[in-house]
Amino acid sequence: MTPAKIKIGYAPTRRSIFSAPAAIEYRNLTADRLRELGVDFVDITDINKEGLLYDDNDLPAIVEKFKAEKVDGIFFPHGNFGTEYEVARLAKEMNLPVLLWGPRDECPDPETGVRLRDSQCGLFATGKVLRRFRVPFTYMTNCNLTDPEFERGIKDFLAVCNIVRTFRHTRILQISTRPFDFWSTMCNEGELLEKFNIQLSPVPMTELVQNVNKAKEEKTQVEACVAYMRMNMDIHVTEDELYNVAAMKVAIETMAKKYGCNAAVIQCWNALQDELGVMPCCANSLLFDEGFPVVCETDIHGAITSLLIQAAGMDEHPVFFADWTVRHPTNDNAELLQHCGPWPLSLAKERPQLTYPLAFDYPGAVAAECKHGNVTLCRFDGDNGEYSLLLGTAKGIDGPYTKGTYLWVEVKNWKKLEAKIVEGPYIHHCAGIHGDVVARLYEACKYIGVKPDLYDDNDEEIKAYLRGE
Repeated sequence: MTPAKIKIGYAPTRRSIFSAPAAIEYRNLTADRLRELGVDFVDITDINKEGLLYDDNDLPAIVEKFKAEKVDGIFFPHGNFGTEYEVARLAKEMNLPVLLWGPRDECPDPETGVRLRDSQCGLFATGKVLRRFRVPFTYMTNCNLTDPEFERGIKDFLAVCNIVRTFRHTRILQISTRPFDFWSTMCNEGELLEKFNIQLSPVPMTELVQNVNKAKEEKTQVEACVAYMRMNMDIHVTEDELYNVAAMKVAIETMAKKYGCNAAVIQCWNALQDELGVMPCCANSLLFDEGFPVVCETDIHGAITSLLIQAAGMDEHPVFFADWTVRHPTNDNAELLQHCGPWPLSLAKERPQLTYPLAFDYPGAVAAECKHGNVTLCRFDGDNGEYSLLLGTAKGIDGPYTKGTYLWVEVKNWKKLEAKIVEGPYIHHCAGIHGDVVARLYEACKYIGVKPDLYDDNDEEIKAYLRGE
């Protein structure tokens, strides 16, 4: 996978009645700390000699520079009180995630009682004005540059920027219609475009078949894919079936590039089997491992979910797409996450197999239990014009063997989660990633116009984390 590269606009601010030298000092100290953390940022030192945001005459040049540099978010350190209306004007113009922060103030001078900066007081003012401008923003607690809250807050903000950037630039390759029986995966294409600028690129199944045949004729990429599968899987299908799976992976890649898509969905049964004689699960698995989600049963909302959770992990960790299926036979708070076999090979607990799935007589599915550990699970969904993101954590546990790609997980309160899924707007599909990225997804929801829905009802706990507690 290719880790995300996020670039932020660095616009430290000051106000004239407080110490300009102190603000400049913190401009430089904060920039140095960002470099230590490996943050890619664009400053405004060429706009004015102080490199600070405070003069309205500088605003057009700053906007022009940040847009030219294609920054993904804006960081507004308050070197002193700051100029709140300049922050709000710039943030409104850019329409990007905003990080608000100021360094803790020094003690007043013991002899004169003079205070140099009053950064915290300025943060209070800026927060209010951003609200007046209806600009959503992320607040990082008033802390020192060396405090752990600073590093954590910066890294989480970069992930939020990645989620927002991904969501706002999503185009999904839709390979054929949804299967007739899957009314649950229907979506409103027009509404997704109108509300979120999420675009679909629908193509017929025949176009996939044509690209599969072309890939097999050209051979090179298919041969490389076959070699990779032989190295990383036990093969329990025929040579023709193996090559069809590899060619399908190559074909989907080719079509995604042609239509400029960052994810795909596929009608995985039954037309595909009539044409090629295989399931697409393994091809999906290989592409998921490369950071390109391909989701089963033409589940558009499932593809969006996969992209969101992958972006929350900064595109560094593979994502799996699963069904909530059956309850654990002995653990009342545990459930089976399973699918025919599209999960990334890199997540397999043991050497995976290329074989037959549970419910079909055609080969092409991966079979392996997933690695255990803590995972984040989420589902983007909506109906009747309202959209939300169901999200929370779980942990992998031991459970009975089953076919396909699977993981038994334990949650805090399964009955509560079960009710949320049934009562909606969610369905039986979700996406997961190892690690805890709940707070990042929760925070990103304010920028993408989606309601966060924590299945553990731990809103205050998440807000405390985001406050730096």
